[in-house]
Amino acid sequence: MGTVFAHKTRGRKRPRPARGASMSPGAPSDEMEGQMKALIVEDDPTSRLILQRLLLPYGQADLAVDGREGINAFKSAHELGVRYDLVCLDIMLPEMDGQTVLKALRAMEAEKGVKPGQGSRVIMTTALNDKDNLLAAIQQCDAYLVKPIDKSQLMFYLKRFGFIK
Repeated sequence: MGTVFAHKTRGRKRPRPARGASMSPGAPSDEMEGQMKALIVEDDPTSRLILQRLLLPYGQADLAVDGREGINAFKSAHELGVRYDLVCLDIMLPEMDGQTVLKALRAMEAEKGVKPGQGSRVIMTTALNDKDNLLAAIQQCDAYLVKPIDKSQLMFYLKRFGFIK
């Protein structure tokens, strides 16, 4: 599934990670402090692994295998006062499609007083070059990538969002 990382918390209990997550949302470990915190919501194991390997050099990358797990991970992080800098979200997911997940994430941010454009950066991913789905999703996301993920395109967005130099 991927690399599992663990770190100690100082006297705090953290919620259990979503099924399939390699790292639970929570306060970043000392060595991750100041680095990007990402959530990858992707049902395809290969795509999930590729995204994780591309993002790990820049910070923490939590995993969710479907829409419900993605929402639960995002909610758990918000309850702990931690924000995901980046969410990579597949459009076609089991349990709940990416557009529905994105609406739920943006609603959670709004409930916390996060203004539009100041929340987590969201990159939608899709295996289909389906303009209707992309146009519907693009209103609330920051970018989209067509699979297979091109490393240079992902790096372009990470630079554009200010996560890397």
